[in-house]
Amino acid sequence: MLALLAFAQLIIAIDYTIVFVAVPDIGRELGFAAHNLQWVISGYAVAFGGFLLLGGRMSDLLGRRRMFTLGLFLYGVSSLAGGLATDPGLLVAARAIQGFGGAVLAPAVLSLIGTLFAEGRERNRAFSIWGAAGGSGMALGSLLGGVLAQSFGWPAVFFVNVPLAAVGVVAALLLLPVDSSLRTGRRFDVPGALTATAGITSIVFALVQGPATGWKGGSLAAAVAGAVLLGAFVMIELRSPDPLLPLRLLALRNLRTGVVVITMFAATLGPLLYFETVYFQDVHGYSALQTGLAYLVPTVAIFIGANLGGRLATRFGLQLTLAVSLALAGTGTALLGLIVSTTASYAVLVPALLILGLGQGSAFTTMYAAASTGVAAEYQGIGSGIASTGQQIGNAVGLAVLVAIANRGVEGLTGDALRTATTHGLRVAVLLAAAGVILTAGLALSGRRRTPVLVDAL
Repeated sequence: MLALLAFAQLIIAIDYTIVFVAVPDIGRELGFAAHNLQWVISGYAVAFGGFLLLGGRMSDLLGRRRMFTLGLFLYGVSSLAGGLATDPGLLVAARAIQGFGGAVLAPAVLSLIGTLFAEGRERNRAFSIWGAAGGSGMALGSLLGGVLAQSFGWPAVFFVNVPLAAVGVVAALLLLPVDSSLRTGRRFDVPGALTATAGITSIVFALVQGPATGWKGGSLAAAVAGAVLLGAFVMIELRSPDPLLPLRLLALRNLRTGVVVITMFAATLGPLLYFETVYFQDVHGYSALQTGLAYLVPTVAIFIGANLGGRLATRFGLQLTLAVSLALAGTGTALLGLIVSTTASYAVLVPALLILGLGQGSAFTTMYAAASTGVAAEYQGIGSGIASTGQQIGNAVGLAVLVAIANRGVEGLTGDALRTATTHGLRVAVLLAAAGVILTAGLALSGRRRTPVLVDAL
């Protein structure tokens, strides 16, 4: 079962980044307008972030095995549609369905780990394997995307998911425990689900679209609408007898601190894959395949760090392990920012990438384990949804802010002047990310080692 859960997380992680290096080819062949090309990435991110709370509650109320299978099925179908797409609209729609599939699958995976494995050593070990798959999968996605796009064309980055998802569905039906009856005596909070999903989707849309088109028109309207809808969601939850998100969950300090750390982790370390891709391709002229191969070192480092994270957490405690891991990742990020230049060879970057990967992998494992500590089994789905929503919002905010900083001063430049300005912007953005990671390490120490388990009376 653990191998299957790790396999599903690997699919989620790979799918998040596998398209990065193929985006230029997709834009040329399908005729994307320059200002719409980002929606190859954003279509997935907006749907993923917007539906996570709903996906988490669906796992709690409708069954984790059912939602795990549904999420993988949606991945397979939408990936097939994406590979067969012949125009921009069809591809973006397929990516949005992939995002919804991820929003159903990710909380199901996390809540299955939270309910199938006992808190402590056993769960830490499970999160190590899950984190190794997820953390290294994001870097592996870039590697795999480069190999597939250059060898077989961009549709291959979508088609590869189809057999993987099919294997996962069959394995889930054979291995995962059968869900109990749907008649739990609890009702689904439809008003809460609608306002939460619409509100978060609007906020994520604004964060993704705002930096590209300016904070006006649709982006500003989406941000305002999202804030109003989330305010309505809070009011609905306070009055609902069976809320989508029991607000008293946020009284759990481990969950609250964990979500803040996860959001900051995503905002600072999440954009680094994008910056590394820009650096390799735009500054050094790497091909898609070369860019993919450049991610081999960070992939291995993240995999090792994630496996070590659970063992260290069992011995030294989750909060201390998480804080030290983040400090290590921040050190690696700072070194990377100081080293990047128009002439730096890949070999010079390797030590920084290794330090960064080890810390990032260990932190990725332990921050989710810390967030799930003390949450009762019946709320593991929504708890996972909250944590994953923090990750998606952090990614969107971090990418929007840091990309805007990195791109300052590059307008109208070409040739060597553009390469120099791009490198300078990347250095500033990466060093700011490093400062953010160090700050997050301090926040991680504020979490308590253990909080009381949430009881049914909630």
